[in-house]
Amino acid sequence: MLATARHQFKPARASDRVTRSLRALERTASTSRVLNLIAIEAESGHRPEHFQAPLFKNRVLNTALIVKHRVRHDDIYLFEEARATTTKVIIPFDRRDLTLGGQSVLVGQRGWTDLLINACNGAGEGDLSVLRMIDSLPSLDPFLLREHLRRHGVFAAPCYFALSPADIDAMQGFVAVEIARLIALAYRDMGGGGAVHATRMVEALLATDVDERLEPLRATLALEGDSFKEGVFSWKGFLYYKWMLETLWPRLAEVGAEIGRLAISGPRDPETGRYLEEARRRLQTGVLVERNAILRTLKVYNDAFEHLVENSNARVFREFLLRAPELFLNLGERVGAISHISSYWRYRYPAGGTLTASVEEALDIFMDFEAGLAVPLPD
Repeated sequence: MLATARHQFKPARASDRVTRSLRALERTASTSRVLNLIAIEAESGHRPEHFQAPLFKNRVLNTALIVKHRVRHDDIYLFEEARATTTKVIIPFDRRDLTLGGQSVLVGQRGWTDLLINACNGAGEGDLSVLRMIDSLPSLDPFLLREHLRRHGVFAAPCYFALSPADIDAMQGFVAVEIARLIALAYRDMGGGGAVHATRMVEALLATDVDERLEPLRATLALEGDSFKEGVFSWKGFLYYKWMLETLWPRLAEVGAEIGRLAISGPRDPETGRYLEEARRRLQTGVLVERNAILRTLKVYNDAFEHLVENSNARVFREFLLRAPELFLNLGERVGAISHISSYWRYRYPAGGTLTASVEEALDIFMDFEAGLAVPLPD
C-alpha cells in the first residue's frame, strides 16, 4: 500500500499485486527489465572484481533489485511530470527472503534522493548519478547498459553484465554484415585497403566513445557534437536490438505456446480462475502488439538506412539520427518487456521441462509479465 511517497512492501492477501511482483523477482536472474544485484552478489561476491569495481559503492544499494517499471495510474501523483516508465529500486528487508517485503523508491519521484539515502543508510552522489544514468536508458539490456555507463566514466565489473566474449563477437559480426553495403559505398575506391577501413568502422561504431574514425560519416551527415554522439549511440542500440531479436522472436513463439499449456494446480476461487485464463490470452495478445510496434519502429531505421546506401541520400539518415534517441527509448521499453518474459520463462522452465505451477506461482508470473507490457491490469 502507498500511504506515503515511499512504497511499503509487506506480506498481504493473495490479490496484493505489489507483493506478488516482489515474490516473482525473488526467483529470477537479471533480465532486460530486472537487474538482480542480490543474485549477482551470490554468484560473484567472492571474486575480487566484485569488490574492486562495484556498480554502487553503497553496500545496501549494491544488493538491491533494480527494475524498469511501467508507471501506473496509482504512481502518477508521485512525479512532477508525466512519464511512461521509471526505474524502481527495491531494498529488501531480508535479502534471503523477499516475501518479508522491503522498501522501494522510484527514481525521479518527488524527494527520491532523500528516500533512497534513508533506505540505504546513506548513498553518495556518485551512486545517485549512476542511478540517473540507468534511469535514462529504456531497459537493462547488458550491452547497452555497459556501454552507457562507460560513456559516462563508470567501469563496473563484468559480472554486472551478462555478456560473454562470444556474445560480443556475434554482435560485431552482425554489425559488420548489417552495414556492409555502407562500408562498400564509403570505401569503394580504396581497393584492398577498404577491408582495413571496414574493420575500423565496425570497431568505431561499437566503441564506447565516438572518435575520429567516424569523422567522415559525421561530415557527410552534417551533424555536430552531442547530436552526432547521441545519434550514433542510439543507432548502436537499434543494431543491438536487431541482433538480439533474431533469436528472441522464435523463443517468444515457443514461450507463448507454453504459457497456453501451463498446467496450474491447486484450489482457486472463481475470480482467480477467471483472471488466470484471461491473463493467458492478454499476455499472448500483448506480446503480438509489442512485436508489431517494434517492427514499425525498426522500419523507420531500415527505410532511412536504405535511402543512405541505395540512393546516397544522407538527409534522410541524418533526420533518423536526430530522431534516434527518442525512437530508441520507445524501442528499448518494448523490447525490454518481451525480452524479460522470454528470459524469465526460460529460466523458470528450461526447454523440455515440465510446465506446471501452483495457483500462487502462476499469479506471481502472470502479474509480473503484465506489469511490463502495455496491457491494462484488472482492478
